[in-house]
Amino acid sequence: MTKPLDISRIRAEFPILSREVNARPLVYLDNAASAQKPRAVIDAMRNAMEGSYANVHRGLHTLANETTAAFEAARKTAATFLNAASSDEIIFTAGGTDAMNLVANSLGQDIGEGDEIVLSVMEHHSNIVPWHFLRERKGAVLKWLDVSDDGQIDPAALEAAINGKTRLVALSHMSNVLGARTAAKDLTRVAHEAGVKIFFDGCQGAVHGVVDVSDIGCDFYAMTGHKLYGPTGVGVLYARREVLNSMPPFRGGGEMIEVVAQDYVTYNDPPHRFEAGTPPILEAIGLGAALEWMMAKGVDAIAAHEAALAEQAMAELRKLNFVRVFGQAPGKAPIIAFNVAGAHPHDASTILDRAGVAIRAGHHCAQPLMKRLGQTATARASFAVYNTDEDIEALLKGLHKTHELLK
Repeated sequence: MTKPLDISRIRAEFPILSREVNARPLVYLDNAASAQKPRAVIDAMRNAMEGSYANVHRGLHTLANETTAAFEAARKTAATFLNAASSDEIIFTAGGTDAMNLVANSLGQDIGEGDEIVLSVMEHHSNIVPWHFLRERKGAVLKWLDVSDDGQIDPAALEAAINGKTRLVALSHMSNVLGARTAAKDLTRVAHEAGVKIFFDGCQGAVHGVVDVSDIGCDFYAMTGHKLYGPTGVGVLYARREVLNSMPPFRGGGEMIEVVAQDYVTYNDPPHRFEAGTPPILEAIGLGAALEWMMAKGVDAIAAHEAALAEQAMAELRKLNFVRVFGQAPGKAPIIAFNVAGAHPHDASTILDRAGVAIRAGHHCAQPLMKRLGQTATARASFAVYNTDEDIEALLKGLHKTHELLK
């Protein structure tokens, strides 16, 4: 049985939660865009800068060795967090978007006219635009899977979409709008039975529950640090070792090479083959601290707390006849997209901000999904481990005020 968390003690670990916004206590419900940082992450990065910093891998002096050890320890932590078979399957990137561009640019070197890439209509733009580049520049064809109103992808639909021209399937593990978690293991099985590689955008999925890439069996999985209570500017691409060994690099520079001569170049082994130049050293150390912090609290326990908040918030929102919620799949993540009757999402967000409640409003970098839902934009409240019942009450109070002001 998962032990309940002491949320008041957890909140005390996040310095920013003690501030006020517009003379009101901060209620931060924009976590799907970026989560706040605990003291453990702040201290890890500060200590690395103040006490032991140098460039990694290429030095022989003490500071270089210490920093390299901390950087590689963060890689091992990420491997543990995802249950990768080896830390060599973990590549540090500049974020989730960078991870997706890495895959697109590396595999894209062998993509040709008419080759197909399968996506879904609920993908984040980060998992759409890099594939559009291949469409524009290489003549690739993008094939689109529809999703249910709740954000589910039917494995049978994927099976029907794959053919002899399919080179890759690239899907979200969890929608950043609807909060639905896709059946990653089933979708992977379908792709692999057809001999096709599969990539998962896990920038939301890795935040709200245990991810076991070895069990899923996927070829690629991406996550980003700033949504995982870590810093910006860093992310992780997991890829199976045999897949990485077959992939060409797409960025050139230091560290990713073995030998450079005037008339030839040979490349380093993965993961360093894909980490050209000075990597995000401090950010990787901060991400390692964030993942250690999450695992120490218990990823399952965090998910259970968030699920309870989501269930409570959904139950309360259903009582409001002036609020329309999008995506109500059972067991959905604590990501709730909604609209208030008579109010543009931007206006709702502004009114809520005056009460100290931070939400997101817009298309959430998911314009194809907005079109599927028949909306141009929605408001979005998203919860994290430090959120409370009182935060839900503040959101509801703000929504009532929004309705009264704009009806």
